[in-house]
Amino acid sequence: MYAMIKDRYDLGSKFKKLIAARDGLDNYGGMSSMSAEGTTHTVRKEEQVAFSNWINRNLSGDPDCIRYLPLNPETRDLYMKCYDGILFCKMINISQSGTIDERTINKGKLNVYQIRENLTLAVNSAQSIGCNIVNIGPEDLQAGKPHLVLGLLWQIIRIGLLSDINLHDHPGLVLLLGENESIEEFMKLSPEEMLIRWVNYHLARSNCGRRIANFTSDIQDSIAYIHLIHQISPRDAGVTTAAEHELDLHMRAERMLQEADKINCRNFVSPNDVVQGNYKLNLAFVADLFNSHPGLDNAAIGEFDLGDFQEETREEKMYRNWINSMGVNPGVYHLYSDLSDGLVIFQLYETIRPGSVDWNYVIKEFHRMRIMMEKIENCNYAVKLGKQSRFSLVGIDGKDIYDGNPTLTLALVWQLMRAYTLSVLSKLAVHDDHIIAEKEIVEWANDKLASAGKKSRIHGFNDQSIADSKAIIDLVDACKPGSVKYDLVKAGHTQQERLDNAKYAISMARKIGARVYALPDDIVEVKAKMVMTIFACIMIKDFQPQAARKDSVLKN
Repeated sequence: MYAMIKDRYDLGSKFKKLIAARDGLDNYGGMSSMSAEGTTHTVRKEEQVAFSNWINRNLSGDPDCIRYLPLNPETRDLYMKCYDGILFCKMINISQSGTIDERTINKGKLNVYQIRENLTLAVNSAQSIGCNIVNIGPEDLQAGKPHLVLGLLWQIIRIGLLSDINLHDHPGLVLLLGENESIEEFMKLSPEEMLIRWVNYHLARSNCGRRIANFTSDIQDSIAYIHLIHQISPRDAGVTTAAEHELDLHMRAERMLQEADKINCRNFVSPNDVVQGNYKLNLAFVADLFNSHPGLDNAAIGEFDLGDFQEETREEKMYRNWINSMGVNPGVYHLYSDLSDGLVIFQLYETIRPGSVDWNYVIKEFHRMRIMMEKIENCNYAVKLGKQSRFSLVGIDGKDIYDGNPTLTLALVWQLMRAYTLSVLSKLAVHDDHIIAEKEIVEWANDKLASAGKKSRIHGFNDQSIADSKAIIDLVDACKPGSVKYDLVKAGHTQQERLDNAKYAISMARKIGARVYALPDDIVEVKAKMVMTIFACIMIKDFQPQAARKDSVLKN
């Protein structure tokens, strides 16, 4: 009787058995003393295989990676060989070229400190390109925690795959516009939505009678893929649609992938991933197809007026990456349209000061007939919160945010980023409840430089001497003595030398633990706002050990 009752009502045991039995899943117990008991992290084996193969393909020609590759996708090779940070750093640069200055990566035979530096550089650089690294630290990657390694790798790979799906890199995307749809409206689509449009555009041209609305159930029978690959492939590639006559779904998927292999695009998915409708891997597969063979005739876009199209600016991209790294949901692809309902802005306020948003005033689901007024109402509340936080928002109201006014929206986003940076800094300050101001950051920087015997000084964040990055480089070395290789620092007489120094300065700051979002050009052009964030982030890093000691004293 007991056995019968236990079997019927012990849902916990049933659930664990069900999870363990699912095909393609590996279960790992917690990998820390706090989480080891009663915690299970599920890892999809197919993602391990796909990401290992993608790394093998992209880094096979890199001499620094010879000793790591090829990764065996069927074993724990991926987790064991990512432990020193080099593969992560390399993949970040594959995703977003030039993010990490190669001169700052520790290579060769590494000690434990050099390994930690590489991993810190990788984590902070990943955050700078928009990865959400909440609960992911260097120690997790060094320990090879599978769910965290795969989670970060997916974000890095995804950003790289989707970053070029825009009108600047592919003007031919205008061919996907719907009837009476403006370019402005089209640009509000996410990269995934654009890819679905792209697939359907080619399916329509193939006259196969199929369309898709997702990368899960609609692709499971491989028919859409068979006709897509046939449509985009070069005529001399020998690609056919014969696979559609195969009755077995797994065999059909395999034959479809053999056709993809003819155009060097057999990546990410196995036949089972297609039949099972694995969203991540099918999205990656289609994005890779698009990046390799878009099949969009640029000569046919003459009828479209691209005169009003504006490429995303460096400043907009940096702010968008910062917002995404905060872990907002949904992610931000197009800065102005994705902030126009206020919901992402409220999440940022909550991150800066938990409890600051009264969610009773926030409309989370919009009525179809009142959507415009409800979104403006949210944006009005977002501006009100900014004024309560003493932001300078004179002449800005909710309608400006809803309309996506670039100047006024950027003014709000900049002040959110500034408030976040200064709030983190203030929490680490020696004196409780003391709000750090820009003047104090300048004073701290000069004191730190002087105490380390450095000759560099700054008079403010618009000081033109900052353009050669030497003050920032000296400050990094003052915070972590001996970290800078001064033989790599250039005189800074030419534009290129200043840019090289700026790249080195930013990567070195990230390497010692500063979460810098600014870009090298911001330093060379002495963009005061962005320069301030660099010094503030280095100051945060310098304050962290002091804050930790203070907490330890208080606890004791």
